[in-house]
Amino acid sequence: MIEVPQSAIELAKRFEGFHKVVRADPGRAQPYICPAGYWTIGYGHLCDPKHPPISEAEAEVYLARDLQTALAATLRYCPVLAAEPERRLAAIVDFTFNLGAGRLQTSTLRRRVNQRDWSNAGVELARWVYGGGRVLPGLVARRAAEAALLSGKTAA
Repeated sequence: MIEVPQSAIELAKRFEGFHKVVRADPGRAQPYICPAGYWTIGYGHLCDPKHPPISEAEAEVYLARDLQTALAATLRYCPVLAAEPERRLAAIVDFTFNLGAGRLQTSTLRRRVNQRDWSNAGVELARWVYGGGRVLPGLVARRAAEAALLSGKTAA
């Protein structure tokens, strides 16, 4: 069984962060609306707006489950990644975690990955930088980090 690559966990934590939202309760995360308009908690876990606050340890549990789900979907839609360097798998697992399996399933990115066309897969990643109808600098940086993992270049 393939495990979630450590670099995918690091990417998710780097770009999601542990959002606390309420200063009066510094050790707990509250639900918030992400830039794309979804209710989220912890490290980018989708939730109900009435979700109770969670600790960082609880957020880690959600993240581990969410990344395991993203890994399974990534390998289902991009089976070639099972035989590629772990960094490539990590890049696409992070993409899937961030945007969802449905986006990967219907994307040209999926086709490029399955063709092992890493250069053009990086180009495709760069197209996924919109949230709420506008380019988000955090997504630009995240896609650049994923593309760097795909190509084997040092991440930004």
